Amino acid sequence: MSLSLVETIERADWQVPSPFTLDLPDGGSLEFRRILRWLPGRRVSGEACWNGRQVFAKLFIGEGAVRRAGREQWGLEALQTVGLPTPALLASVSCPGGGWLVLSEFMPVAHSLAEGVSDPSLLLPAFALLGRLHAAGLVHDDLHLGNFLSSANELLLIDGDGVRPGAPAKQLDNLALLLSQLPVALDESRGGFLSAYGQTVDTSELDKLVDAWRRRRRERFLAKTLRNCTQFAVEHGERRFLAVLRGAQASLASLLAQPDAAIELGRRLKSGGTCTVAVVDVAGAPVVVKRYNLKNWRHAISRAWRPSRAWHSWREAHRLAFYGIATPKPLALLEERWRGLRGRAFLVAEFCPGSSLADCLGPETVPETSLAQSIEAFFSVLFRLRITHGDLKATNLLWHEGRLHAIDLDAMTQHRSEAAFRRAWRRDRARLLRNWPVDSPLHDWLDQVLPPA
Repeated sequence: MSLSLVETIERADWQVPSPFTLDLPDGGSLEFRRILRWLPGRRVSGEACWNGRQVFAKLFIGEGAVRRAGREQWGLEALQTVGLPTPALLASVSCPGGGWLVLSEFMPVAHSLAEGVSDPSLLLPAFALLGRLHAAGLVHDDLHLGNFLSSANELLLIDGDGVRPGAPAKQLDNLALLLSQLPVALDESRGGFLSAYGQTVDTSELDKLVDAWRRRRRERFLAKTLRNCTQFAVEHGERRFLAVLRGAQASLASLLAQPDAAIELGRRLKSGGTCTVAVVDVAGAPVVVKRYNLKNWRHAISRAWRPSRAWHSWREAHRLAFYGIATPKPLALLEERWRGLRGRAFLVAEFCPGSSLADCLGPETVPETSLAQSIEAFFSVLFRLRITHGDLKATNLLWHEGRLHAIDLDAMTQHRSEAAFRRAWRRDRARLLRNWPVDSPLHDWLDQVLPPA
């Protein structure tokens, strides 16, 4: 398939058709073989073949393409000049149709730090590399774990478009940006990260900046979960509102077209007046479909004017994921609509096969070490973030693969007010303790390790 740059832009929506080939001004060509990232109207990035050589290509398009390509080139050259590891810059060339290509060395066996980091020791080299960047008087404006690439036992910093000169104040803010993206549970490892960073830091000011970055990033991310973007596909229609992870859109299409039929064919977990839950097979993998029912016309009217419980659960599940707190991955939100009024709603999430705390914990014994540590860490993080569950039954906490997973998030809240949080936490704490007899060893242990009421 051979496309000019203009044709590529015209045909592209949320996915660029690949492979496609660009003819270059010098008579050569570049074939995009695998698209790794697509920012509509701005940039296509991926694995490509340039005159027979495997390269990593960034095709800048749209308004400002030349300026952004120039920043990419400048950033990669700046990193190389100060001796920081980054893929070698190979070429920067204009393309027919107004775009601009920046080509760099392709790393065939490489993994980004964004691919699931739970061991703090694996992050230390990233902070050491960031310290070297700042010591050279530079910052990276698009600093995230995906821009640290591990290849052949070396950690590289990529994405030159984000590299800028930066004064000490900007460097501290840059450090805070990276720290804000780590799971909250890793805040306890911050001292080790700062030691690896190797620069003098005002820790009090840094803590404030980390909190500020977390708030900004959280609000931006939660807003993204309800609009069309690279990660989410959103449909606003007269009859329904749909938000679905773009990567799951194709596999869930038939289920979302007829969710009631899917529930009927699935394995029923719960049949209630307000809620029906079933496990459904999708392309060989189990997912959980939760339908929020309307009991009668009064109930329907009361729910028509406000976001559904599915809507709330969708946002809260993504909130937990943002903070690195385990919960089954939310895949899709579907609300039935009529002239803007809400009707029934559906939530689709990955199935978690874990055992509930009601099954894991007996009243006469305290938990084994790994589960005990997980319970303490789980509630410590929620307490620090002022998050309450709202229905803290033991069956709403699942123990799976060494982590505690929260489910049934209809009433979960992150409180702004300390007083409101304390009231809600007292209710949560009391509800959890009621799962086991008073004065039992387990009840006493939980009462000691849970944050105070």
